[in-house]
Amino acid sequence: MGQITVEKNVSGIAGLCVITPAVHGDNRGYFMETYSQRDMEEAGICISFVQDNQSMSTKGVLRGLHFQKQYPQTKLVRVIKGSVFDVAVDLRSHSATYGKWYGIVLTEENKKQFLIPRGFAHGFLVLSETAEFCYKCDDFYHPNDEGGLAWNDPGIGIQWPDVIGEYQGTASTYGYTMADGTPLKLSEKDQKWSGLQAAFQF
Repeated sequence: MGQITVEKNVSGIAGLCVITPAVHGDNRGYFMETYSQRDMEEAGICISFVQDNQSMSTKGVLRGLHFQKQYPQTKLVRVIKGSVFDVAVDLRSHSATYGKWYGIVLTEENKKQFLIPRGFAHGFLVLSETAEFCYKCDDFYHPNDEGGLAWNDPGIGIQWPDVIGEYQGTASTYGYTMADGTPLKLSEKDQKWSGLQAAFQF
């Protein structure tokens, strides 16, 4: 498979993949291929990506859990600076793992990539002082099509690292901080999503 190794169906969830690129380094630095359609297809992953996105966030920022309802997206995500805890939740109604989550730490050092198919909610928590996050999508963003899921829904039970606090019945950050006292920061919209029982299903 050339320049990547692929762990498929991680945690028993069909379609989720962790991709590790080959990194070629010496005393000058390093080089790697961040994406190769040929290598992906050799690994049995045939996806046409149409858009690249990048964001910067500070420590304690939690973005998610998001999905597009009528125009779902496959995402290939990675971190180019800092570290995040990246999470996918299976919302496919006919999936044997519906409601199950998987999380992985993505860092600029490990250079791992996380492939999240259509039909999942996705989000991440920034663990470093700052983080720059990049991802490819196989469909364009469609305004007014976004859905969401409460990041702290006990029915899902995501174990966010370094987060302390108790669930108060909503997705509000009230009562939550990082272990070192850093406030947990969510958008106003992300603090209003409901839990799994009321979530959109694919």
